Amino acid sequence: MTTLSLTRPRALARTGLYAVLGANVALVTVLFAEAGPSADPLISIGRLSGMFGALLMAFQLVLVARLPWLDRRLGMDRLTGLHRWTGFGVLWLLVGHLVFIVSGYADLSGSGPVGELVTLAGTTEGVLRAIVAFVLIMTVGAVSARVARRKLAYETWHFIHLYTYLAVILAFSHQILSGSSFVDSPFARAYWWALWGGALGAVLLGRVILPLWRNSRHRLRVAAVVPESDQVVSVYITGRDLGRLPAKAGQFFIWRFMTKGRWWAANPFSLSAAPDGKSLRLTAKALGDGSASLRHVKPGTRVFAEGPYGAFTAMHRTKQNALLVAGGVGVTPIRALLEEIRGHVVVLYRVNNQDDAVLLRELLELARARGAVLHLLPGPVTARDADGNQLLSPGNLAGLVGDIADRDVFVCGPPPMTAAVMRSLRDLGVPREQIHAERFSLAS
Repeated sequence: MTTLSLTRPRALARTGLYAVLGANVALVTVLFAEAGPSADPLISIGRLSGMFGALLMAFQLVLVARLPWLDRRLGMDRLTGLHRWTGFGVLWLLVGHLVFIVSGYADLSGSGPVGELVTLAGTTEGVLRAIVAFVLIMTVGAVSARVARRKLAYETWHFIHLYTYLAVILAFSHQILSGSSFVDSPFARAYWWALWGGALGAVLLGRVILPLWRNSRHRLRVAAVVPESDQVVSVYITGRDLGRLPAKAGQFFIWRFMTKGRWWAANPFSLSAAPDGKSLRLTAKALGDGSASLRHVKPGTRVFAEGPYGAFTAMHRTKQNALLVAGGVGVTPIRALLEEIRGHVVVLYRVNNQDDAVLLRELLELARARGAVLHLLPGPVTARDADGNQLLSPGNLAGLVGDIADRDVFVCGPPPMTAAVMRSLRDLGVPREQIHAERFSLAS
């Protein structure tokens, strides 16, 4: 019988993050109070907004630094979600910083806000850099909005997002040159240097040093490319000492295949088989240029992989038995989890038609070997069972898995399907800590 940990890694990591942020909010408030009031109340409000904005920007960097300890416990989905909401806070705080500072100085000088902004940019060192940083952050925020994000290719969005790092550097230089709490207090200077150094260091470690070190150590190469169907292909990858690569079933890598014209393209794909220490396998559907080009990758091609990432693993189990729910090509991490999860497992595989059931033969063989139960649920979105229930409705789920409330549930598929399953699970009273969902819109 599998022994499950009573410690919930996700709750521990989330509590730790909020505690660190809360402690820094309190310290920044003290630094602001010690700096004393400004000549105009609006300037004081603007400075406090700027300090909190700087703190949240540093916190954002930590959220997307891809630090293994955090990522394994919260997952990139949740960290990216926190980053997104924190980003809205940064935008509003920086807007407030600009508006209140300019309005305050305009009150003191008797000039208009626009004229005062031009004067500050031309006469106060660091202000022009702050304006450039503000424009960059607003641009990145605009392209990160859901409407714009859906219209942009992942590579385009990612390239634009990199300008955030330039904005961070410009904003910090502005703070060094003209921040009141920074200029007048040795302790404040030490704090802000440590904060920004730690945040940027976390990014450097998680997104540069660790990937370079792992790729140098493991020297990944394509071993074989196997078509699974007209639109789906599996890529087998080998390397050195793969047994030391800390990858788990359910996780994904961000892959770069070092071929002419494609080495710059980074695409996230889940492992479609549990790591065995000898090879890695990804399976992808041709939904874009990156995934479509995999069919033409040659054996022997060097691979640069960032990861493993994701908290969609058996690490977060709370029950002895499990339900795995997959939709479309979202079956890839589910298939890998089926190899690793112990206890009794039920698999629900939702597809539009049986021809879309990727890796179905492997799932059947695994289920038979593991004593698991596999239900294939084909049909259009409006399809219903014999009792008139939609295939992923609470009624049908309860009929297929009678003890669903006493199982961990792992869900991976297109966002609409995942949302439908989550609603059904809530209606059935499945506790939140037993539900583990992976968003598959990015990695598809």
